[in-house]
Amino acid sequence: MKTTNGGFDPKVIQEYKDKIEATGKSYLIIDSEDNSEEYVNFFFIGIYEGKEVVYDTVIYTLRLHHTSEMYEVAEHRAAKHFPEFKKIKYEEDENGDLAALDNLEEEIGLFMAEVIMELEAEDEIKVHEHVALDANLDFGIGLDVALNVGEIDSGVIESFVERYNNDTLELDTTAYSFQIESEELMKR
Repeated sequence: MKTTNGGFDPKVIQEYKDKIEATGKSYLIIDSEDNSEEYVNFFFIGIYEGKEVVYDTVIYTLRLHHTSEMYEVAEHRAAKHFPEFKKIKYEEDENGDLAALDNLEEEIGLFMAEVIMELEAEDEIKVHEHVALDANLDFGIGLDVALNVGEIDSGVIESFVERYNNDTLELDTTAYSFQIESEELMKR
C-alpha cells in the first residue's frame, strides 16, 4: 500500500464524511455515465487494516456480470476466429441513430451473437456473488461487488455498506446463469 494514498488522509476522509452526511445516506454516488439500474459507482467510509479509508466501490447485478462475461468470451473467440479482428465500435450518425457497421464488423457481430447463443444453450457461463478488493489504487481502496439483485438502488447500496462495515456481509456462493434478452445483445 502506498503511503501517499489520499484515501487514508484523515482530512480527506473528513471531507468525504461531510459530503456523505449531506446526502443523508451512507455513501456518495460518483457521477458517471456508466451508472445505471444495474451498475453504480460510489464512495463510502470504512475500515481497512485498522485504519479509516475511503472505499471506491462499483456494485452491479449478477445479470450484468453474467452478460459481461459472455460478451468477453464471445469477443475472445471472435479474435481467434478472425485474424483481422477489431472491437466493434458503435457510432451515431447526425440524427443520433446507430451508424451502419462495415461488412467485417457485421460478420464479427453475427459470429459473436452465435457464440453467445451457444454459451447460453450450453449454460457454460456461471457467476456468483463476489467482493474483490483492490488495495493498489491511487486513492482509497477499491471494491468490485456483484450481487444477485434485480437492480442496484439506494436500499441495496445502504444494506451493502452497513453489512460490509459491520463485517456481516454474507455472499451467495451459488453459481447462476441468465438468459440474455435479444434487446440486451443489440445494446452491446
